[in-house]
Amino acid sequence: MFQSEKTVVRDLYAAMKGAGADDIAGILADHTAPDWHWRGMHPFYERRGAADVAAAFWGPLLTSLTRLQRREDVFFAGRNSVGEGVWVVSMGHLMGLFDAPWLGIAATRKMVMLRYCEFNCVEGGRITKTMLHVDIPHLMAQAGQNPFGPQTGAPIVQPGPIGHGGMLFDAQPADVGTQTQDLIDAMCSDLGTWALGLPLEEELARTWHDDMIWWGPAGIGATYTIERYAKQHSGPFRAAFYDRSFTGHEARVSEGHFGGFFGWPNFTAKHRGGFMGLPANDKDCEFRVIDIYRRDGDKLAENWIFIDMLYWLMQQGDDVLARMAAIAGTDYAPPG
Repeated sequence: MFQSEKTVVRDLYAAMKGAGADDIAGILADHTAPDWHWRGMHPFYERRGAADVAAAFWGPLLTSLTRLQRREDVFFAGRNSVGEGVWVVSMGHLMGLFDAPWLGIAATRKMVMLRYCEFNCVEGGRITKTMLHVDIPHLMAQAGQNPFGPQTGAPIVQPGPIGHGGMLFDAQPADVGTQTQDLIDAMCSDLGTWALGLPLEEELARTWHDDMIWWGPAGIGATYTIERYAKQHSGPFRAAFYDRSFTGHEARVSEGHFGGFFGWPNFTAKHRGGFMGLPANDKDCEFRVIDIYRRDGDKLAENWIFIDMLYWLMQQGDDVLARMAAIAGTDYAPPG
């Protein structure tokens, strides 16, 4: 029941505790395959092997966010229902002291909470594939360098699941995970192409509790209840985009009452205008998204969303990191 795969990832996280920029490459190499395929958000994209991942992402991050702690809220594993392999999922915050600039974001020397979600595929006792998303705009907002205008949802540091039951270190009954996966699949089927034919709130009520919580990324924010989610995110989002084309998920897994998926990308859509205050264009732009869900009974209760907003904005011609670095007077160069 995925326990050996969980152990591989937990051993990596234990080894990373207290690691610095000088030793992180060796630690990663001890737990990953030589041809490890790592995917990250803008500006990191795809990397191969521990040395590349350490040089581009973990080394600079550990130099900037000192005394780093991994504060997990959700941990589970499952067999990929849309592809191959067993994937282990971890979600929470990376907390540290923001002591040196990172990606052109000026340091504050104060504690910061960097939202993260990571999918790791484990094969033969090694991590072979990873998708890691960190909410860089949320970190920018904490540093007083918010690149966006007003959000439709609430801008907050997000908690873990109600009841604090998301850390599934022990094996879970298989049928419970199957029920969760079936519900997530039904929700995805309802979502389809935004053309189920029901009023939005009625559509959502088929698979969501009325007091659902949607923990959205920086730039959008969090919403509570079906009615507010429909008004503060789902409705405006659907109104702003058209020609939506589902491109698929790389991995979709569930265990216990938790499940999730990611795509590369999940879908493409054209922007009609208005989303995040931006003008319309006719580009088929990609959305790279991670979704994590908590099921309560026969409906979904909570949803944590990670959208690569910087990548989507780059497709609109807005290099947010370069723009904000120029304002802050810091140096910024994309990772090599």
